Amino acid sequence: MRVRASGPRLVGVGMGPGDPELVTVKAVRVLREADVVVVPVMDSGEVGRAEATVLHHADAAKVVRVVFALNEREDRARREAAWDAAGARVAELLGGSGEGEGAGDRERDGAGVTVAFATIGDPNVYSTFTYLAHTLRELVPGLTVETVPGITAMQDLAARSGTVLAEGTEPLTLVPVTAGADVLKNALAGPGTVVAYKFGRFARQVAAALAESGREADVVWGAALGLPDQQLHPAGSPLTGELPYLSTLIAPARREGRGGKL
Repeated sequence: MRVRASGPRLVGVGMGPGDPELVTVKAVRVLREADVVVVPVMDSGEVGRAEATVLHHADAAKVVRVVFALNEREDRARREAAWDAAGARVAELLGGSGEGEGAGDRERDGAGVTVAFATIGDPNVYSTFTYLAHTLRELVPGLTVETVPGITAMQDLAARSGTVLAEGTEPLTLVPVTAGADVLKNALAGPGTVVAYKFGRFARQVAAALAESGREADVVWGAALGLPDQQLHPAGSPLTGELPYLSTLIAPARREGRGGKL
């Protein structure tokens, strides 16, 4: 028998890269057992990737949409205000305000309210959940914070493209291209595999960095993996046109023979 936390509980649940089949059994259980499932949305209010995946596995009646400044990087004041507002909203849900079915009963019987926060990929890898948890620890006394790992976009791309991410003693470097092209160039100068996230808006700079490193011929990249609008490009495909923001790229390590990096 599983024992519920005695107080309020926040669980960041990794929903994988978008394919509803790439969600763990544990993640599905946590979603179904939670009193409320929070999904992050942008101001425009469209159904996000995390929400779409959640709706394949959990009751829509207990899903609560909370606005986050998901892609806001320029206006810090707006971003901080959005985080504060989102934190306050989720704090209300953790207090058993009745948004989720059974939330009030859970609080009265002493079990505490469990709120699951659904995030694409993994909650500990470039996730909005990190900022939410930081905010809520200061707002909600006695809060228990947990995470359920999720499959990442780089794992999905590696599987679909038949690319080995790392073997032997090779390092594996993950770079968000929003950090700047120089960070990517430095990583490409190293000996291991380099994965670039969120490079869609910077495709020209990424292409230049790959050419400079001499690694462009081996690169695979993709976006919206496992979804109807999937893009999956084999090794050597050029980075041209307007690419989705959440594009992922793998520049595999150079290898010679079996077990050469052991």
